[in-house]
Amino acid sequence: MRPGCRAEYDAIVIGSGIGGALAAHPLVHAGWRVLMVERGDWVRRGPHNWASDGVKDLTPHYDHATPYQVRGDDRMQIGGVHCVGGQSVFYGGVSLRYRERDFEATPDERAAGAQWPFDYGELEPWYAAAEHIIGVAGASGGDPTEPWRSSRFAQSVPPLSRTSCRVADAAEQLGFSPFRLPLAINYARQGGRTACVGCNHCDCYACAISAKNDVSAAVLPRLIARGMQLRTNSAVVRLRLTGRRVSGVECIDTSTGRRQVHSARIVILAAGALATPHLLHRSGTARLNPHGDLVGRMLMRHCNAIVFGMFPRPLDPAREFHKQVGINDLYFGHARVREPRGKLGSIQQIHAPPPGLLTHVLPGPLAGYGRRLLDRMTGLIVIANDAPQAQNRVTCEADGAVHVHHRYTPRDRAARRALVRTARAVLHEAGAVTTITMNVRTFSHALGTVRMGPRACAAPLDADCRFRGVDNLFIADASALPTSAGVNPSLTIAALALRAGAHLAGLDRPAAAAAGSRVTIIPQVVNA
Repeated sequence: MRPGCRAEYDAIVIGSGIGGALAAHPLVHAGWRVLMVERGDWVRRGPHNWASDGVKDLTPHYDHATPYQVRGDDRMQIGGVHCVGGQSVFYGGVSLRYRERDFEATPDERAAGAQWPFDYGELEPWYAAAEHIIGVAGASGGDPTEPWRSSRFAQSVPPLSRTSCRVADAAEQLGFSPFRLPLAINYARQGGRTACVGCNHCDCYACAISAKNDVSAAVLPRLIARGMQLRTNSAVVRLRLTGRRVSGVECIDTSTGRRQVHSARIVILAAGALATPHLLHRSGTARLNPHGDLVGRMLMRHCNAIVFGMFPRPLDPAREFHKQVGINDLYFGHARVREPRGKLGSIQQIHAPPPGLLTHVLPGPLAGYGRRLLDRMTGLIVIANDAPQAQNRVTCEADGAVHVHHRYTPRDRAARRALVRTARAVLHEAGAVTTITMNVRTFSHALGTVRMGPRACAAPLDADCRFRGVDNLFIADASALPTSAGVNPSLTIAALALRAGAHLAGLDRPAAAAAGSRVTIIPQVVNA
């Protein structure tokens, strides 16, 4: 092809995170010519990932080149994670499915027009396929809200650490049913991969030995080996439209400044719940959608807080892995919680604050004192279901600035308080002498800004994640989720993206879409 000519592909995938990777998976295995474009670069792996500056916000991959001005409950400026694998490189790996009743709208969700176009049964086989592609380790039977499964987990889980046993025992003493969190972590030496060593540098860190099954380690290398092209350091600035089709994807090489335009039959946008509506607005696609005024609206982020317990003596001098135990007894409400009634959310174990982040946010002497206490701390994160609201949105201003407007409802905050009270009780029962609660201000669980739904008058996307009004544009990231539920969204993003990619490739069987996964899917109902 002559220099300057457009490269033609069957599909262009914008973004290399969980949504982009899982949408590309069935297309690549069906023989499609796929180009994936990623604004960032590969994250180099090694001992430096465990250093004090290895925390996500302190790495070069957390970029303020396109700053988001946050207004509402918080007033701050945030950046974005730009790297191969996206947010999954720095996530904690928790891979929970939405519960069956999460696909039924609550009163607040119905009032906001949020509605899933299908039930849990439709997405279940895609959950199963996604778990095996990513390599999720888990154990069925302990979670009182666990939905039915058609297959076993891809891997079994290792024994609990001493601190995790302490937390689980305390939860049981209070009458709760602690369970093993399913985790996207590699626990066996296989396929040239290193097994997890049980360190506590997981959440907020890139894995130094690539044992965490983020998509840059577990999925993308296999797709590239099968012919997918990945262009790094390539920022998409606009989707070119011809009639009701995307005729070109305009990119800028962030290293050279060179501008290129690529074209494909299908374009899959998976840039994340903040960047995706930003690009749609910038490209003028919203005007073609029958409900384009919803593009960027209904932003959810979970109403989260972390409760840290301080113990009188060091918990485990070896600094073992802490993110192993979950508590879902309050998920749909509980007799001990008078207000609010109805769905609340989940409680999950988490490690103490990363030392590097502590140094970054606290004054020098205080940071030093805090670091000396870290081996006496463990935490529980509460993830409260938050309601979609039209005023919570991403907007592009006339001067090019991107604003994020977000406020929680009184019910969102009440649900968080109820979960925090329970988390404190568990930590005190485990032996903590005091607790510290910190509300989470990040947008790591942002979702819902280009939601799917059965009716064009209430959702920009249809049931297959197609952007209504543009024939060849699909959205395969957290933007598509119409409700937040009370669990981490990563596995639901993966299942939706895999389903959308498989339907495009003409593969209606999840087992076919999971071709090339590490473990054969076992067609067996494990729990009803």
